[in-house]
Amino acid sequence: MIEIKDITKTYGSGDSAYTALRGVSFSVDEGEFVAIMGPSGSGKSTLMHILGCLDTPSSGTYHLDGKDVSKMTDDELAEVRKDKIGFVFQSFNLLRRTTVLRNVVLPLIYANVPSPEREERAKQALLSSGLTEEYFNHLSNEISGGQIQRVAIARALVNNPSLILADEPTGNLDSRTSLVVLGTLQKLNREHNRTIVLITHEPDVAEHAGRIIRVSDGRVISIEKNAHPRDATEETRLCDSGQLDLTALSV
Repeated sequence: MIEIKDITKTYGSGDSAYTALRGVSFSVDEGEFVAIMGPSGSGKSTLMHILGCLDTPSSGTYHLDGKDVSKMTDDELAEVRKDKIGFVFQSFNLLRRTTVLRNVVLPLIYANVPSPEREERAKQALLSSGLTEEYFNHLSNEISGGQIQRVAIARALVNNPSLILADEPTGNLDSRTSLVVLGTLQKLNREHNRTIVLITHEPDVAEHAGRIIRVSDGRVISIEKNAHPRDATEETRLCDSGQLDLTALSV
């Protein structure tokens, strides 16, 4: 699904130029759950913007679903984002005085989906993200942080994208709620074959992915298959039953 080769990204010019990415190459297969992990300043956020077609590389190539998006125009990139990519952000980015259902319907309005289809598709996306119908008509500022993030996941799903990019999706959540959100992403990957790229600076969060790409100083320093990803749903169950101490579980 994703193939990037020798990607560089430089901001500015001359003495003030800053190179955020330095020859990054890797691929992601359809149906994979991959974590891109690195500390602040490593280049992972710049990489996420390029993967999400929010920015273009200074050099190198990026193929998404077989199409070279690295040299597309802004309008073409907007079409790719609309049709192929779902975003889940740390800050949620929901309209807080709007109902849960309306927040998920909005992308369908922008995509010119016929009115009769919108609500049904939004409801199915919410159910797939693990949110029950009793919350659909709540305002988004009336529900918990974990529920808000599930709404954000539903909004990312509603246009049926081939790729979900999750940028630090547990950054504003407590440990148990983080596990619930990670469990939702794992379920979407395992049961619905969604391709997920998770951006994180936390090793314990990255361990829930099937492959971990580590970046530092704008370079890929390692790509490792995770033969035994942590199961967030099972960890949540064990925590709730008292068999696992959350204080000993960093997420």
